Amino acid sequence: MDRERAWETVCEFVKAPGLRRHMLAVEAAMRFYAARLDGDPEVWGLAGLLHDFDWEIHPSLERHPGEGAPILRERGCPESVVRAILAHNAAGTGVERVAPMDYALLASDEVTGLIIAAALIRPSKDVRDVPLKSVRKRWKQRAFAAGVDREHVEEVTDDFSRACFAGELDLWQHVSNVLEAMKGVAAGLELDGRLAE
Repeated sequence: MDRERAWETVCEFVKAPGLRRHMLAVEAAMRFYAARLDGDPEVWGLAGLLHDFDWEIHPSLERHPGEGAPILRERGCPESVVRAILAHNAAGTGVERVAPMDYALLASDEVTGLIIAAALIRPSKDVRDVPLKSVRKRWKQRAFAAGVDREHVEEVTDDFSRACFAGELDLWQHVSNVLEAMKGVAAGLELDGRLAE
């Protein structure tokens, strides 16, 4: 499966623009970390792009992504990508994180929601205008992007840091990395100012 085939799969199963944006944001973060952890950016990017492809057809943690995995396998998705996707919901699938790609995917997942929300409240609607300090400020406001479980983000970032960075990656460096990755694909996320009134 190449990136074009993966995007066709996303478009087939995901209709909500916000969910597509989220998946593209996680793809950008995964490509960023692949370059730093000697991973293949194409393969890691697939994990980010496809990780929630089945959410609209299996919208529960008991079914997602376990019931979506056979679809990915049928379409030639690399097994390492399927495994990383299964491991981003270990409670539902029983698949634990073991590879750097697995840790990176879970750590990059929810934090993108906070960054997207921070971009959408700016008058410019441009992620490139979002400074890290703005995300830090919003982090403390629990009502902002309330669906982002801050404790979970801290926990999985700590796990990622221990597993892949000898404990040297702190939460705000991670958020900064994901923010920079997303700025690099602002147009693909439609967070390049086009949504501003």
